[in-house]
Amino acid sequence: MTVAAQSAATDTVRLTLDDAIARARTHSVNAAVALDELRSAYWQYRTYRAELLPEVNLTATVPSYHKQYSSYMNADGTYSFVRNNFLQMNGGLSITQNVWLTGAQLSVNTSLDWLRELEGDPYNRFMTIPVALTLSQPIFGVNTVKWDRRIEPVRYAEAKAAFLTATETVAMSAINYYFNLLMAKENLEIARQNHANAAKLYEVAREKRQMGQISENDLLQMELNLLNARSDMTDCESELKSNMFTLRSFLDLEPTVEIEPEIPTGIPVVEVTYADALEKALANNKFVRNLRRRQLEADYEVAKAKGNLRQISLFAQIGYTGTDHRVSDAYRRLKDNQVVEIGLSIPLIDWGKRRGQVKVAESNRQVTESRLRQETMNFNQDLFILVERFCNQQQLAIADKASEIAQRRYDTNVATFMIGRISTLDLNDSQVKKDQERQAYVNELYRYWYYYYQLRSITLWDYTRSTGIDADIDRLLKN
Repeated sequence: MTVAAQSAATDTVRLTLDDAIARARTHSVNAAVALDELRSAYWQYRTYRAELLPEVNLTATVPSYHKQYSSYMNADGTYSFVRNNFLQMNGGLSITQNVWLTGAQLSVNTSLDWLRELEGDPYNRFMTIPVALTLSQPIFGVNTVKWDRRIEPVRYAEAKAAFLTATETVAMSAINYYFNLLMAKENLEIARQNHANAAKLYEVAREKRQMGQISENDLLQMELNLLNARSDMTDCESELKSNMFTLRSFLDLEPTVEIEPEIPTGIPVVEVTYADALEKALANNKFVRNLRRRQLEADYEVAKAKGNLRQISLFAQIGYTGTDHRVSDAYRRLKDNQVVEIGLSIPLIDWGKRRGQVKVAESNRQVTESRLRQETMNFNQDLFILVERFCNQQQLAIADKASEIAQRRYDTNVATFMIGRISTLDLNDSQVKKDQERQAYVNELYRYWYYYYQLRSITLWDYTRSTGIDADIDRLLKN
């Protein structure tokens, strides 16, 4: 945070709106939550990417010892129990690759098994599979890998856009808390000024009453004004402390820090049209990616339900194997090792359960499509209203001018009251107008900046620099 001025004795910081927004983006809990959500999406995307790469696995059992009885079928069909006492070890190395085009899984394996009989005449036995190629292919089932290739990049792009939007939303929260404190400060200054003026006017009224220039009713009215001003000042002090605590907590500042907000100056002149804002929103906002992801997920559920109508899979393995008492000979005397399996599962009578699941998935897709159309209409409408509100910038200049006129009118009426040319009612009316116009000016400032950052959060476009809002995602994820 850039601090304009700081007093070590009182821990008072003069804080501008830009300072508050910059600190909120790096120190607020909301910013930390947004970054954590981005990290979660990043690792989910990394996991998906890893599914597309070859996976190397090592499996081993070192050792496996058996000393037990097991059943054995004799030549005449009878069974007897034989005693086993052997030591066994095995190991295998495999490389597996998912084939996204067909949904198959292809792997290359090699393994070595060793067995040593420990009773009788001990001996060693080796079995090797130098190389084996294995293919596992679903025939009609849904190709999950292919669907992930379509969905996951959209999901990650949505997460990155959501993070950028969240940083702008953090700025909007900072603006809200900042202007709450600024308004409380303005109200307190108004209350203190009104209290000082009320005390001064009450003393003047007492003197005029003694000289018979005003009535007792006017004197009592001035005393009542003084009491009300004192009460308003106490309420404003309490409101200031409450809003300062809220902003201080949001910005993660020390409890001893006293924040001195400043009225924003240098309002940027920005021209925005609805068509331009809509174009940028459709290109950058998470909303469009969210629509695309949800449509793909609905299509995936339909494809998965249709794939469950029947299940046919192919398993094939070709390779070589060898066995011998010596490990070197086990690699020389090799024989073919081939396995081909076609398995199927077709429901003959399921009372329409699986076709019902397809109808449910298709109905859910239609519901999703209807919701997406409605959300698109609402998005366009909300953006149109926001642009119209933001473009109504002349209200800010009007509010500024009205506040200045109301202040000058009140100062004139105070001087006029001193010489007895206006009544207390006219003075009170000018005071109320002065306070209202000042508050209206601060409110218009708040609306301008809030709408400005709300527009940024939707379009992800920096209108003062005429460039897109971006972030160094890799650097943020490494920190």
